[in-house]
Amino acid sequence: MPASDVPTTHPRYLSLITRERIVAGVQRGVTSLHGLIAHGRGEAFDYLLGERTHPFAQRAIAAAAAALRAARHPVISVNGNACAMAAGDLVRLAKATGARLEVNIFHTSPEREQAIRAMLLEAGADRVLMPSRTHAISHIDHNRKWVHPEGILMADVVCVPLEDGDRCEALVKNGKQVITIDLNPLSRTARTAQITIVDNLTRCLPRLADLAEFSTPGSGTALSDWDNQAVLSEAETAMRTPRSPS
Repeated sequence: MPASDVPTTHPRYLSLITRERIVAGVQRGVTSLHGLIAHGRGEAFDYLLGERTHPFAQRAIAAAAAALRAARHPVISVNGNACAMAAGDLVRLAKATGARLEVNIFHTSPEREQAIRAMLLEAGADRVLMPSRTHAISHIDHNRKWVHPEGILMADVVCVPLEDGDRCEALVKNGKQVITIDLNPLSRTARTAQITIVDNLTRCLPRLADLAEFSTPGSGTALSDWDNQAVLSEAETAMRTPRSPS
């Protein structure tokens, strides 16, 4: 079903539109076929959340907005799935926080990297950083170690939606404060990041951008007071709690 044919009254409108964006991303060369599998796994966890944003996610969104606004050099790391699903919101978040956008993908190719960059520029980005082959973070062996010297390499806060666990661990070991968006509260990424938003990317990014646009630096929960483990526990409890069909 083409995206234009999905009625807004459909009970699963957002899910169907998101699937269409992912498929379009594959056709455009932005998303890898492996990304389709990853998206399907995330949808399964979203079912368990009742496909809604819970209070624990709202608190994490507020903490993430505060951390990005307070950062000296924030960077948003963008992979194919995140770009295909929410390029416009990623650009809006970057502009609201002064963060730089940097392309970083696992199944890499120059063509895919350039396709992601082009989509972000079309969505309104002023500049998109690309991974270099001369600068790398440590504690990771594959191609995702490569970073831009003016981006992730010198970042103090990195927002990494839909991140791989090993790279999240490497970023933390490199002294970065990591914010992630992950529907699986049991994943390595969710448990390694300092702030984890357990929510659907397409639901939480607009809220995150809104908060970042209208909040003031220094507002919100300080990272030193943030209890990420409590958020993950609440998310897991919500997923294990039976609910009536909607």
